[in-house]
Amino acid sequence: MLAKVHKWGNSLGVRIPNAFAKEAQINDGSSISIHMKNNKLILIPVKKEYSLKEMLSEINSNNIHKEVSTGHRTGKEIW
Repeated sequence: MLAKVHKWGNSLGVRIPNAFAKEAQINDGSSISIHMKNNKLILIPVKKEYSLKEMLSEINSNNIHKEVSTGHRTGKEIW
């Protein structure tokens, strides 16, 4: 597939076809890492890793679930 390079401010830009974006799981605002290897541009999607603190900060009274009963213990579980 061919794409055109366009001037974007002091830089150049290329549009990523929708089919490629879907396959690479990137969306508007996604971060990518850009590398050069053997005179080729390589674009790698960067997946954000969340810390436990970040994930826990999203819990509130609207999305917290109640305790789930798993029944009586069947082995040497301690709780």
